[in-house]
Order: sequence, then structure tokens, then C-alpha cells
Amino acid sequence: MPPAAPAITTGTEHSRMAGSPTRRRPLAIAVLGSTGSIGRSTLEVIAASGGRMRPHLLAAHTSTRRLVEQARAMRPDWVVVVDEAAAEDAVLADLPEGTRLAVGSGALCDLIREPAVDRVVSAVVGAAGLESTWAAVDAGKTVALANKETLVMAGPLVMRLAAERSALIVPVDSEHSAILQAIRAGRPREISRLILTASGGPFRTLPADRFAAVTPAEALRHPTWSMGPKITIDSATMMNKALELIEARWLFDVPAERIEVVVHPQSIVHSMVEFEDGAVVAQLGPPDMRLPIQYALDYPDRHPGPARRLDFTENISLEFEPPDQVRFPALAMGREAAARGGTAGAVLNAANEEAVRLFLEGELPFTGITAACRRALDRHAFVAEPTLEELRGVDAWARSEVAGGERA
Repeated sequence: MPPAAPAITTGTEHSRMAGSPTRRRPLAIAVLGSTGSIGRSTLEVIAASGGRMRPHLLAAHTSTRRLVEQARAMRPDWVVVVDEAAAEDAVLADLPEGTRLAVGSGALCDLIREPAVDRVVSAVVGAAGLESTWAAVDAGKTVALANKETLVMAGPLVMRLAAERSALIVPVDSEHSAILQAIRAGRPREISRLILTASGGPFRTLPADRFAAVTPAEALRHPTWSMGPKITIDSATMMNKALELIEARWLFDVPAERIEVVVHPQSIVHSMVEFEDGAVVAQLGPPDMRLPIQYALDYPDRHPGPARRLDFTENISLEFEPPDQVRFPALAMGREAAARGGTAGAVLNAANEEAVRLFLEGELPFTGITAACRRALDRHAFVAEPTLEELRGVDAWARSEVAGGERA
């Protein structure tokens, strides 16, 4: 049996959206996590849009100095500092005229819901992004989703809410963006498999017996992508691919057994879709996050943008190999969590976030990250159909379990 229809419609019903001749004003964009890697790239896309988009709201947790710099360059209507202590920073007095300041997560969620906001870029890293993304979906917004943890933690609840509110979730992760682009080559019932590509990170060929001695500095040196520290560590353990597998399961409504992972060191093929006749459609491009960001903001249309282009006058090699399941046990945990659903994804995500924090602080060895996640998955009280409150509860439990567990 082919998988169910993807949660994202790909027909012409969205012609009223960005790029449509009927649009008379720029898209007003709220960028959550504007000071992070994805947020900064988003502002580059907006600046290069030729007036199709404008920044309505920029939000950061604590990075007030960079937030003010962005505000002075982009002139948004609002800036939001989520951390109330950080909002006491005197640098916020330098906001440009016409830009208003709001403080706290409650104020952020209220502003997201305002009719003035057309699209929300959810680029907050980790479980912290769930609350604001939920608010955007609940308000029926179009959400450019870079916060994969939202669907890892609460995929069924979020996708159900999106259907009820007529919200549209468009992925920003390069892999899921590639799948969304590729599935438009066929019909949902014709999809046989989704194939997520992985760079393999910095330790693809490192002997397994050296993993325990890996330092944070070594793990932060990604061979092809420039990302924040948490995502870079996830790439080194391949937990990022485990989480992406869970995200794809809910975003496209495809069973876990029909989602594969293949290692592609060049990071040029961003993912593939295999159709029932055996045809495989892939999306290619340089490792440049501005392309999937712009695709999400302009969806379903395309426009010229700032992303780099492939140069086919140069030699380009494309290599593919199966991932080493023994060297990277995170992949099996991701598949397990995607298949089980319920609270499994929330526990895996929270345990990983806490374990990565401990590793970066020198309190846990590299191999301890996946070991801590395995223990949390095995020990937690599984709930098949959790509420949002129950998901928050298991998130807190998993963090406490890892923080108080064995540092080995």
C-alpha cells in the first residue's frame, strides 16, 4: 500500500500566496530566532526579495546586542526579547525609531497571532520552539518550520491542529524542503519511499574505537555546513538524521518503514523521493540554507534569490553509501521513535538536548550522548496518545533523567 497523502498540499490552491499577481503588499514576516544561523540567513533572503517581503517582527531569547543590530538594519515593526532578564540590557535603548519592544514568551505568542503577520519563520533551536510554533499554527498562519523539534515532540498534535486551523506548515530543513519539492513531480498515492540524505558529519570514517575520545572542538568542525553548535553536534552523532526521520514521518504522513537514510558526503543532493514505478526524483543545490528558506517563504512560487548555484562546468562527484548503524546508533532510535509515536519522540529529543549540553560543557563523553538517549527511551513510561501537557511532562522528565544519570 502506498503511504497516505502528505500533510502539505502541492496543488494550485495556494496561488493566492507569495508571488501571486493578486498580492498588493509585501509579505510581513515574523522571524523567531532571528539572531541564530537560520534567522540570519532568513534576513538575507528578505533583504534580497526586491520588496516581496518585509520583516514585521524579530525575536531572540537573550542575544540583545545582535537583535538591536538587526533591527537597525531591517527596521521591523517589533522586536521581542523572550528572556525577561535579558530585556533589561541597556543596548535595547538603541532600537530605531518606529520599532517597538515586547518582552516575554506570552507577548511573542500574542504578536504572532496578530492579523498583520503573514508568515512565521520558526527558527528557535530545540524544544523551546514548540510554544511559539503552536501559537502560529493555532492562529492559522503559514509557518516556515526550521524547528524540527516541534514535530519530533508533538507531530500528530501539531499536524491535527494545522488541519483544523487551515494553517500551512512548509519545511525549512534542507532535507524536508527537498522532499516537498520532489513530491510535486507526482501524486501522493504514487510515493513509494522518502530518502533523506546525510553528510555523515565529521566522523563518517573515524574508527569507532576513537569515538569516546572525541572533543567538542572536533565535533563542531562540520565538513560542509555552517550551523549552530547544537545542530552541528547532532550531525556528528547523526541524531539530526534521527530527528529528521521522525519529522518526515509526521510532516508527510509516511510510515517510518518507508523512510530511508543514505550518506551523501558532498551535501549536494538534499533528499530524494522514490515513486512506485521506480523513478527517483532528487533536489540538488549547494549547501546553502538560503534556498530552502526562500522556498518556504515564497511557496508555492519561485523567484530569483541570493542562494549559490551549482556550476556544472566543474567536475562534480556524487557519492552515496549506507549509514553505519553500529557507529551511529542514533539512527535506530529515531526509527524506533518514529514507528512508536506517542511520547517516544519527545523523550528522545529532550534527552539528546540535555546530553549535547553536557558534552559541550565537558561533563559527558561523545559516546555518552547516544547512550543517555537510549537509557531515557528504555526507562520512560510510554504514552501512546499524549496530550500537550503530558509531552511537556516527559520532556522535563527526560532532561532530569539525563542530568542525574551516569556520565558515561
